[in-house]
Parts: sequence; C-alpha cells; structure tokens
Amino acid sequence: MRRAALLIALVLSLLAAAPALGAERVDREEAIAAADKDPKVLATEREQGPLAATASVNDDDSRWEVAYFSGGDELVLVYVDLHSGEVTESWTGYQVSWKMARGYSGAFGHKLNAPYVFIPLCLIFLLGLVDWRRFWRVANLDLLVLLGFGASHYFFNRAEIGVSVPLVYPVLLYLLGRSLWIGLRGRGEGLRPVWPVVWMLVAALFLMGFRVGLNVADSGAIDVGYAGVVGADKITHGEPIYDNFPDDISSGDTYGPVNYLAYVPFELIWPNTGEWDDLPAAHAASIVFDVAAFTFLILLGLRIRPGPEGQRLAATLAFGWAVFPYTAYVLESNSNDSLVAALLVATLYFAAKPLARGALLATTVWAKFVAAPLGPMYLTYQPGPGAAAGVRVRPRTQDTRRRPALLFILGALLVTICALLWPTLDPGLKTFYDRTIATQAGRESPFSIWGQTSLEPLRTSLLVALGLMSLTFALVPRQKSLPQLAALSAALLILLQLTLHHWFYLYIVWFYPLLLIALAASPAEKSQPDPSHSHRQEPPSPKRPPQPFRTGSASA
Repeated sequence: MRRAALLIALVLSLLAAAPALGAERVDREEAIAAADKDPKVLATEREQGPLAATASVNDDDSRWEVAYFSGGDELVLVYVDLHSGEVTESWTGYQVSWKMARGYSGAFGHKLNAPYVFIPLCLIFLLGLVDWRRFWRVANLDLLVLLGFGASHYFFNRAEIGVSVPLVYPVLLYLLGRSLWIGLRGRGEGLRPVWPVVWMLVAALFLMGFRVGLNVADSGAIDVGYAGVVGADKITHGEPIYDNFPDDISSGDTYGPVNYLAYVPFELIWPNTGEWDDLPAAHAASIVFDVAAFTFLILLGLRIRPGPEGQRLAATLAFGWAVFPYTAYVLESNSNDSLVAALLVATLYFAAKPLARGALLATTVWAKFVAAPLGPMYLTYQPGPGAAAGVRVRPRTQDTRRRPALLFILGALLVTICALLWPTLDPGLKTFYDRTIATQAGRESPFSIWGQTSLEPLRTSLLVALGLMSLTFALVPRQKSLPQLAALSAALLILLQLTLHHWFYLYIVWFYPLLLIALAASPAEKSQPDPSHSHRQEPPSPKRPPQPFRTGSASA
C-alpha cells in the first residue's frame, strides 16, 4: 500500500509538472517575426524606412524585448510573450526610453491613483478649506487651481504625456502670480476656513494616520528612495557616494550629500540588502519627512499668531498638508521631496535667527539644489511688522544689518563644509559636480514643454527672470513678514520649476507648504470686512449726560 501511494503521488506530480516541462519557448527569430507584424512597427517603417531589429529576453525570463533602430536611434520597442509568441505591448516615441511615460498602474502613488481614494481627498480638501460664507472669494479659486494638477495627472496615468505636460503650466503660472501678489503686497484674500479648530485638528491627525497606514500597506519605493538607501549604505561603510552606485541605480547619485545623510539612521536600522526590494528604510524615511513637515507647519502657525488665532492658523496648516493629494503622492512613492518641504518650513520657523536660518537653508540646498535661488533673500531678511509672535522689530542701522548677514553666512558656511567634506576627499569636487549639478542641468526629458518643443530661448528668458527676481527680493520689500517671506519663496521655487527640463508631480511639495502659509496667514485686505460680523449692529455710543444751565453771573 505504501509503495502504491508513493507511485500515485509521483505520477500526479509528474502530471502537474508536465505543462511546464513541455512548454515551448519562442526563439529569437519567431519573436522578431511576431513583432514585425505590430501596427506600430509597420507604421514607423512606412515613415522611416527599413528598421534593424534586436531581441533579448528580459530579466524575469517572461518575454522577449524586441527593439527597432534606425541610424542608431531606438524608435520602437515591442514585448513578445516568451511562450505564446503574442505581442503584449508596443511603444514608440518618448515611451521607448522612458518607462514612466507608459502609464503603468502603481508606478507612482500606488493606491492614491484610485478614484475612490484620490477624489474623496480632493473633496475633503475643499470641504475643509473653502470659505462657504463667501463662495466667490479669490482664495477659494486658489484651492481649485491647486487641485488643477489633477487634470494633467489623469492624462499622465493614461500614458498621454503629450497632453499631460502642457496642462501643468497654466496651473504653475497662476500660482506664481498669486505668490507674487501676496508677497509684494503683504496682504491678500487669505484662506478663511469655517470648520472649528478642534474638527480640523482631529481630521488632520486622522488623515496623517490614514496616509501612514496606506504607506505601510500599499506603497512602493521609486528609484529616488532606493538611491537614498544606497547612498546611506555607502556612507555607513566609509565608501565614496558619487560615481560608485550599483548598475541598477547607476544614476541615483545626482542629489546633494545631505539627502543621503538623511537616510543613514533608517539604513542602520534596516540595512540595504543590495537589491531593489521592499526597502523598509526608504519607507521609514519618507514617513519621518512627512511627519516633520506636518509638525513644523503646526509650530510655525503658533509662532506667526499668538493665542486662539495662532491655534486656528496651526490647524489650517496641518489640515492643508494632511489632506492635499500631492503631499500624500510623495509619501506613497517614498520619495525624498518631503525632506525639502520639511527643511524649508523649518527654515521659516527659525527665520528670525540668522545663524539657524543660514544653516537650515544651506542644509536644504545640499539636500536638493532647488533652494539655491532663495539664498539672497534669506541673507538680507529683516522681519517686518507681523513677522511672528514674540519677534521684536527694531530699526536697523548699517552695523546692525551687517551682523545678521555675517551670522547667516557663518551658519551656511559651517553646513557647507560639513556636507562637502567627504565628497571633497573622495571622489573629489569635480566628480561631485559632474555627477550632480552638471548631470541635472544637462538632463533631457519629455516631461516638460522644453523637452517636447523647441522653445529654448523662452526657457533662457525665464532663467534670467529667475536670477533677477532672486536678487530683487533680497531688497524689495526691505522688511518682510513671515507670510511674505513664504510667498516670495514659493514664487521663486515655482519660477524655477517652470524652467526645469524634467518636471514631475512630486515637485509640487517644494512650494506647496510655503504657498499654504502665505494663503492662510496673509492679513486680509482692509476693504473686506469679515462677513461673520456683517449682520451685527454696533451698539449706540453712550449719550453725554445733560449739563446744568449756567449764566455768566454765576461765574462772576
């Protein structure tokens, strides 16, 4: 009986394995022959002439990748199933070399892209921040425009980047105009949410918990998060960071050294395995960056305004960060962009302390170089009326202006020396520059209008405008409140993004918290009374008591 049972089990296992053992693999010639019949290949050959084809099996041994070339340029890419010989995908144009342009589900944002997650977040964002008492306020339009990135995002997910890319620029231009308006005037139609403070704080905390839970349950680390972990691993092992990355993330060393240092504590707890796996260190780092931005917004709200008004502002800022879909998008992608947001808000929080302000801005610059245009304005920053609660504004003489500037430079210089010491020693500043600033400056990408059109002269004009505005804001206005400083910082970062060869939705968080501060904390225009008090009537002024009648003889 035992032998019979073993024999039956062996036969059953062989029968189960038979399909796999007998499965035929399509050879190279058959794969190319199947790809030759794809409509995109035929259409390209009609336009370009005969194409040269090469084929190779992909890493997971599931399909042939057939590439078609003309004059050394790859024009078409076709995927052929290794066993059935059927064409599963075919790509032309930008989507040949840019995998992120193919609309793969879950490549960025994961579950956040699902309509049942994204749309409710947008609705809660409006429900909590719109001033429902005066619906036609400009501030309510600002909220709608901030959600306008969703139109571009929709077409990006459908792999239609020829439509998604141009739709970004009207939104950025509007937000640039609003930032400049608030920053230069010092006043504006700010956000006036109607929810009670307690409701907003509870909602903000719940949404933060929801985001963290979603990150743990369903999110993936993109190449940016993987690069952060690899760089931290190089630091902990005493190896050079730059020009020393593995082949599967060879271009991941394009960020500043502070970015990789920020991942070191997490990489020590969850060491790098050498593979692009679940990367728990990248998840943990992104969560901490997100919570840090959230926390500093609360602290800054309490600093800008004292008492109950400060509590309302802090709740508004916390809610605005927690509910905005594109802050959650960064978290779901486990990117490093919230690190920039957290550092910029921290810089604003310590804006009245020149040494700390210089050190934090330099830290931001050496994490990602995007904060560099803010340098002149933060160097000469002088707190103006309404700068922050507890900050005394004193008249400045030439001597008292010089000391804060020197302290700012000292703080920035100390951080710069610490950040660049290791790259300077190994592999050297030239290699560091070539792998970071030079690489990013020379990057070509279809994810901008500059990569899809021939408008380089216009881009050059915008770069000149960015430089001029960076210098102008160092002097105009001479004194700035914190909301003004935030607004002008947002304007410079938005203008910088308008010039980028490669733009993506992850970059929204560079300027979003600064713009949120400007919108929520800017004083209202004097000509716009609070409608919540419009129905009240002022009590009549007390009447003067009647005086006794006096004659001239009485005083004689």
